[in-house]
Amino acid sequence: MPLILAAHVVCARGQEANDEKHGISLAAVGHATSLFLAVTFVLCVGFDLAFPGHAMYRSWAPLLPGFEWLSWKGFFIGLVEAYAYGWYFALIWVPLYKLTGGRAQS
Repeated sequence: MPLILAAHVVCARGQEANDEKHGISLAAVGHATSLFLAVTFVLCVGFDLAFPGHAMYRSWAPLLPGFEWLSWKGFFIGLVEAYAYGWYFALIWVPLYKLTGGRAQS
């Protein structure tokens, strides 16, 4: 078992070095952006509950298919979709960066 773990660590370090050489990690951008959007979604729901007169959910609900205001199902659907939008962004932006911005540094 330790041999497999050591091999995994070596492969992971090689991948990190490869990502650093190319400038940016898809996994890092994907998780960071997704977490940012998920936390923002939770804060927006909290804001809308705290200040119903200034609720914004009508503005962003059309961007989250299946989202229903004030239901646990709708909340978790919105949370998952917000996280997915972060990966959508990363899967498009990181390759574009590597094609354009990554070459400018070389």
